Amino acid sequence: MRISAINSSNSIYGKIASGRRIQTAKDDAAGLSIAQKMKRQSNGLDMAASNIMDGIGVANIKDGALNSMQDSLHRIYELSIKASNSIYGDSEKQMIQDEVDQILQDIESTAVGTQYNEMKLMDGSMADMNIASNADGSGMKIQMENMTLKSLGIDGYNVTGNFDIGRIESAIDKVISARSATGSRTNAMEYAYNSNTRTSLETVGARSRIEDLDIPKAVSEQKRNKLLQDYRMMVMRKKMQNDSMVVKMFGM
Repeated sequence: MRISAINSSNSIYGKIASGRRIQTAKDDAAGLSIAQKMKRQSNGLDMAASNIMDGIGVANIKDGALNSMQDSLHRIYELSIKASNSIYGDSEKQMIQDEVDQILQDIESTAVGTQYNEMKLMDGSMADMNIASNADGSGMKIQMENMTLKSLGIDGYNVTGNFDIGRIESAIDKVISARSATGSRTNAMEYAYNSNTRTSLETVGARSRIEDLDIPKAVSEQKRNKLLQDYRMMVMRKKMQNDSMVVKMFGM
């Protein structure tokens, strides 16, 4: 009984030191299994939340680039209306075209140069990006649009001759549609991020209630065990003293 009591005391000391009720499977096999599943779930949710933040970063970069394109296209639209005015001669229209050419170049540079982690986001070279936003690795997609001049239908746009301003209107509509889709996906990712972090915290709390030690209760149990152990030792010493006295009495 003394060895059992010592082992029990050591076990309680170890639990108090670690603050954990379950240190080995023998402490609570079912509780350990449940706690480990919860740990896996919370870790998955935390990593999914990190993935979502990366996805939001991609979406924000895209939206900034699309906003720049949208402003540029509106400027080309204004210049196109200006060039439609008959009071401007060929030289004035050429000056307008020079500005249009510069803006077109900027749009193309934005489409080709917008990147995240060296991945081009808007030149049509990349498939839709999968964001693992769930704890099981599944998730949602961010659409990777092609925003090059050719895809927008404004490659070689020129206002010095006969031109169709409707090409610019269509390009603007395409950019607005892409921005709208990006914004909707950003909102969805923000919702998923908040849901994941909230669920992870709740899961960690539930796991803590299974694994963590009730310190006051454990200390009280440890003191009780020590008192019992001391009492047993006292009884054993008393018995040994009595046995010794009996031996001496009969020996005499």
